Amino acid sequence: MSRLVVTDQAFGSVDRERAVARAAGAEFAEHSCRTEAETVEAVTGADVALVNFAPVTAAVLRAMAPGATVVRYGIGYDNVDLDAARAAGVAVANVPDYGSETVADHAAACLLALLRKLTRYDAVVREHGWGRATDLSPLPGFASTTVGLVGTGRIGLALARRLAPFGFTVLASDPYADPAVLSAQGVEPVELPELLARSHAVSLHAPLTPQTHHLVDAAALAAMRPGAVLVNTARGGLVDTAALTDALVSGHLGGAALDVVEPEPLPDDHPLRDLPGVLLTPHAAFFSDDSVADLQRLAAEEAARALAGEPLRSRVA
Repeated sequence: MSRLVVTDQAFGSVDRERAVARAAGAEFAEHSCRTEAETVEAVTGADVALVNFAPVTAAVLRAMAPGATVVRYGIGYDNVDLDAARAAGVAVANVPDYGSETVADHAAACLLALLRKLTRYDAVVREHGWGRATDLSPLPGFASTTVGLVGTGRIGLALARRLAPFGFTVLASDPYADPAVLSAQGVEPVELPELLARSHAVSLHAPLTPQTHHLVDAAALAAMRPGAVLVNTARGGLVDTAALTDALVSGHLGGAALDVVEPEPLPDDHPLRDLPGVLLTPHAAFFSDDSVADLQRLAAEEAARALAGEPLRSRVA
């Protein structure tokens, strides 16, 4: 009998996944794995593993049944060792098209809040009872503001569409994007150094790879214009957290909105928690009732294809 395993999840219910296993005549098990050892134990002999944040290492992959499949709940798959998967003959799939609009909504909300300095105004009112609009000058209007997008996949382009009605100038840096497609959406394609130098706000939408790890490091932060803000709803490892903290403490950056951080979760005593102008959310950009339902449905459908021996819809390895 084949076996379907959920290594970990943050959705509360796995009724859809259990139903897929039942329909396929497969055994089903749900776990809450955090460590490699826990994950190895959970997936031993499994034909399909649905994975959220559990580490899918070479040891985990070797423990699975021959010809097994890993389905990652989400777009990114940096917790899955793709080289080891290929070596073990394990297929890997993700869910690339769920929640893009929700993440773009979250990024847009963060950008607007930072650019209008809402967290800072809120702090002034709470600390002093009231304040003056000019307390946080300069505060340029949106028509005078440039936003830079680092990465223009589904989410980056969805964010660009949301920003257009506000009158921002929108730049984008993406070595894989078609400049004609960007220009058609009113987005100016530029190289990353120019984007950093010109943008009042930078929003990250790149995947985390060895090449993009700490893409925003001390040098990149220093290249940003004074008072600029940074939004990260992509992956924490894109940003050197220590360098970002330094740039905020020094006042070179005017603020940051971080839905993802490195390390995650952010330590309780981390200075970012107490800095003014820093907006923190708990890796929640993906979340809405609709997006989570879509994610589980699409992941479960991919698992059903794997159990049936059918071609995967979104195979990455």
